[in-house]
Amino acid sequence: MDQSDSHRTDAGVSESAARAAQDLRVAFSLLRRRIREVSEAQDLTPSQVSALTLVSKSGAATASALAATEGVRPQSMAATLAALDQYGLIQRNPDPGDGRRQLVTLTDAGRERVEGTRQARSEWLARAFQERCTEDERQKVIEAMALLERLTRP
Repeated sequence: MDQSDSHRTDAGVSESAARAAQDLRVAFSLLRRRIREVSEAQDLTPSQVSALTLVSKSGAATASALAATEGVRPQSMAATLAALDQYGLIQRNPDPGDGRRQLVTLTDAGRERVEGTRQARSEWLARAFQERCTEDERQKVIEAMALLERLTRP
């Protein structure tokens, strides 16, 4: 038995596992916030950026499906989509399967905006690794990511 396993928390996991979980959650939360700050558009609210990203990932979707995915009221999503429509970032077209509904998709400007945001975030993160970490540290991160990837498997 690993010595760290001899010290268990009330939850029945080792202290090292509990600390790793806590440290990882905090680090990912801070990293996520920082990455969002890097590319936050001054003209879009966080909910608009989130909805734009969701439309990008989901392809054509109804406003009610987007609201359900985001966990917001349909009225809130409607207001968010109206703003994105005013900026020319989304378009609405009749649903071929049900003419009463509309499907929301990105416009070319919306796709460019999402791709630009992704690229800015990726470039910031790569630059941060380059400027703030040694080669050895970057290799350790790569190794740690392989371990974290295992956590995502069923």
